[in-house]
Amino acid sequence: MGNCNACVRGESEEDYKTSNSKKKRRSGERKPNPYAEDQIRSPAPIRVLKDIIPLIHRSRIGDKYILGRELGRGEFGITYLCTDRESKEALACKSISKRKLRTAVDVEDVRREVAIMSTLPDHPNVVKLRAAYEDSENVHLVMELCEGGELFDRIVARGHYSERAAAGVARTIAEVVKMCHANGVMHRDLKPENFLFANKKEHSPLKAIDFGLSVFFKPDHPWLQNAKKAPNVPLGDIVRTRLRQFSVMNRFKKKALRVIAEHLSLEEVEVIRDMFALMDTDKDGKVTYEELRAGLRKVGSQLAEPEIKMLMEVADVDGNGVLDYGEFVAVTIHLQRMENEDHFRRAFMFFDKDGSGYIESNELREGLADDSGEADTDVLNDIMREVDTDKDGRISYEEFVAMMKTGTDWRKASRQYSRERFKSLSLNLMKDGSLQLHDGITGQAIAV
Repeated sequence: MGNCNACVRGESEEDYKTSNSKKKRRSGERKPNPYAEDQIRSPAPIRVLKDIIPLIHRSRIGDKYILGRELGRGEFGITYLCTDRESKEALACKSISKRKLRTAVDVEDVRREVAIMSTLPDHPNVVKLRAAYEDSENVHLVMELCEGGELFDRIVARGHYSERAAAGVARTIAEVVKMCHANGVMHRDLKPENFLFANKKEHSPLKAIDFGLSVFFKPDHPWLQNAKKAPNVPLGDIVRTRLRQFSVMNRFKKKALRVIAEHLSLEEVEVIRDMFALMDTDKDGKVTYEELRAGLRKVGSQLAEPEIKMLMEVADVDGNGVLDYGEFVAVTIHLQRMENEDHFRRAFMFFDKDGSGYIESNELREGLADDSGEADTDVLNDIMREVDTDKDGRISYEEFVAMMKTGTDWRKASRQYSRERFKSLSLNLMKDGSLQLHDGITGQAIAV
């Protein structure tokens, strides 16, 4: 999880209002938005946690807690350090932006997550929900603080686990699953990223987090009623779909980086050219993975081996296993954070052909067209859904800059893949009667 050391105050509800608002809209009639499918839009604020008992507080979160630096961020919200005003106890607060809850499914996911976390009994290996608040902008979940980081990061840092250490982790995960199932809950997103250590000590307790994909079920009713009838679900198609979407998002950003590269100053170009020459040790005009790794070490980079591999895969646009000068320039601009306001503005103007202040869908299509002059419609729709955060059918300058400043969120990709995988699997099993899930509150069968 990222640590941006962002500080916010918990003094009033105003602190949670978004500071980056869109510029004044152009006059005239607004086009219908083809990307706003199944959205929740109404004059009245969305009530996400209505009737969720008993942890909902009518007071403001700032009355009891002080929110501090940012601890990390995910698909729907940001987690902050949270301090109890009276006891001074350090906790964590996940603030979920209502603007990002774009569909009825998103809202129901948050409702169910709060209901499940408030239903589960205390367990040493499950993060405890202390309280939940809701205001006009956010849903705030106050939980115990886990300062030891993710199991995923500890595995990467250690390189390998002994059989005894691995057995201890596996036993903890199995105990969490047993407790959840005994209380009618399936977590459905068990992975190293969703287990946090309580502290940084070697033998710190390990705790399960993120019940956003979890569902209630009846423990006395086998959820796999007919395993022999379970279909062969084509999960590979889902994987390819997600990979295609994230590949496309990189292409959009890299196109903008290429535009930025074309407008770099002579001094900036000279620095990058010298760096390329330093890494291209055999002087063949291409940088291999080994040359990239050695070059990064020479310039004092602290990137770990897995991060360098990921960097190489992301930067290698044509997939030939090496970086040419153009690919190297684009990734260097990103790594060195050379982008500034002028660079962003020039890149935005490359797509905003009519100078309206917005990238319309036809302009995006033109900007991302291949050599034949064509662009994949599904690709464009994916980009619009991701970047057009206010769902008005076009990309503002603010939305464009937000995309450029945000790297590929691999944990978000993992979560979205998990959601798609379980949705596909569950729907296919439910069609032939092999799977039945029930809402723990109403007792009714629910769709996944």
